[in-house]
Amino acid sequence: MKAARLYLCLLGIAMCFLVGFSSPEKKSKATWIWQAELIGKEQQQILTFCKQNEINLIYLRIDQGKPDDDYRAFIRQATANGIEVHAVGGHPTWALASGKSRMLQLAKWVKRYNEQADSDERIKGIQLDVEPYMLKQWETDQEDVLVQWQANVKAFMKEAGAESDLQIGTALAFWLDEIPAPNQPDMSMGKWMISQFDTVTIMAYRNELDGRNGILSLVEKEMSDADELHKPAIIAVNMKKMNERHTSYADVGAAEMNRQLAQLPQEMAAHPSFAGTAVHDFRYWKQADAPSEEVPPVEVPATKGIKGTYIWEAEQIMSEPDEILAFAKEHGLNFLYARLDLDQPFSVYRNFVKKAHAAGIEVQAMGGHPIWALEQNRPRIMRLVKWVKNYNAHVEKDERFQGIHLDIEPYVMPIWRTDKESLLRQWMGNIRAFVQETKDSPDLKTSVDLAVWLENTPTPGEPELPFSNWMIKQVDQTTLMAFRDHAEGPGGIVDIVKNKMAYADSIGKPLMVAVEMKESHEGNYVSFHEEGKAEMNRQLELMASHLEKYDSYSGFVVHAYDYWKTSKE
Repeated sequence: MKAARLYLCLLGIAMCFLVGFSSPEKKSKATWIWQAELIGKEQQQILTFCKQNEINLIYLRIDQGKPDDDYRAFIRQATANGIEVHAVGGHPTWALASGKSRMLQLAKWVKRYNEQADSDERIKGIQLDVEPYMLKQWETDQEDVLVQWQANVKAFMKEAGAESDLQIGTALAFWLDEIPAPNQPDMSMGKWMISQFDTVTIMAYRNELDGRNGILSLVEKEMSDADELHKPAIIAVNMKKMNERHTSYADVGAAEMNRQLAQLPQEMAAHPSFAGTAVHDFRYWKQADAPSEEVPPVEVPATKGIKGTYIWEAEQIMSEPDEILAFAKEHGLNFLYARLDLDQPFSVYRNFVKKAHAAGIEVQAMGGHPIWALEQNRPRIMRLVKWVKNYNAHVEKDERFQGIHLDIEPYVMPIWRTDKESLLRQWMGNIRAFVQETKDSPDLKTSVDLAVWLENTPTPGEPELPFSNWMIKQVDQTTLMAFRDHAEGPGGIVDIVKNKMAYADSIGKPLMVAVEMKESHEGNYVSFHEEGKAEMNRQLELMASHLEKYDSYSGFVVHAYDYWKTSKE
């Protein structure tokens, strides 16, 4: 076996001289950072870790809502340390025509950012991580998904490459070499992908090099294709703990991973395309073999029952489930509203919900949009309800969602000003249908978000009844959006929710109070963004001391996880 590899090594060196294509002198050693906020609060830790592990390439997920200065500061320091930063983004739906605009927006953002950044602050490349095999359509119409995926890739390469010197790459599942490219039976989808991009990162998620199911065997076809196409290829391994242990080094440890990866340059000597290694991802790699440390608890207000937050980015349940649950533990949370991507298979949510339940956290499925108040969009609500009911029927008891939550805010639409009564009637009809469709599953609770000022809007057909009271009466649970940054006094949280609390007491319905942590441009009294976590906790404790007298008061939720986790102390 060793003699054969030596022969291949010599042959590879000879081929490099013959064809004039050789791998770079210095190979890439890469990792992914999926949480963009880490580059601010953990900048020095990231750079120190990179130096210790000789990392010279970071795939950084871009949060387009962050200010450019956050990226400039980090990339400038990374550049000074000899580290290239490539933007990474992706979602299974980016393979579909409906997701093309989101994909192209990433390219546009990076090009716009680079135009305004200094040379040492620029993003050097973009990596797409699009995994459409997570979609339900992959099982029902794979050919159509592949065709749409190809079209999106071509559009992205055209947009990203126009007037830029960005290196464009993709993360690639090794087994795509077994799937024919549409209308090209002699070319695999894996080879087609390699042919389109400047570089490729092969996700060879195994924890051993040798053997039929080892890394070397699994990437052989891709490496040969990359050689033929003269495209650099990085081999990636996984450090995230997985149910299938052979797909990760989590149980094997970082030392053994490093030992095996150190062998790859020699093992890949016959492949001039071999360009280095990557480890998925920074968080798990950093944690590997490190002594466990207890996270100091954040002081959480002593209040009734529920302490929760909203998870609005559906892909976060896939990309950072452990981080969400760690955040919940750190802040003493026992409740999550989780927005769902209904194009995902049930398997995406099962493990997350199971772990949440084991940690004492209730999870409710969430969806909503202003247009969901219109009768013509009732099918969207019904689709969510039916998906959740079907999901619950097919999973174990501890993997089930415990409720369905709607966030419908139609007052942002023009029709609210031109024909409010018609809009309210349609909204009422949709809520009745939502409750009717859900109630045949007794384990599912119905809940809604409700603007507190709707108590000033009369209910169509019942002008003496505030619309907020009508809504509270319909569902099992209501969350009052009391977006203020102070508990007491006129216009404070207690003042604007007290009438609803009294009404809910009279009909035996539970209410929660939601506060805002997102930066607001409606006035500095709306959000705790300026004040930070400590002041928010102090005000929530004050609020609870006033609301405890109401039987209906059942706790609070903070809007939302993304803003709360990055807020100042």
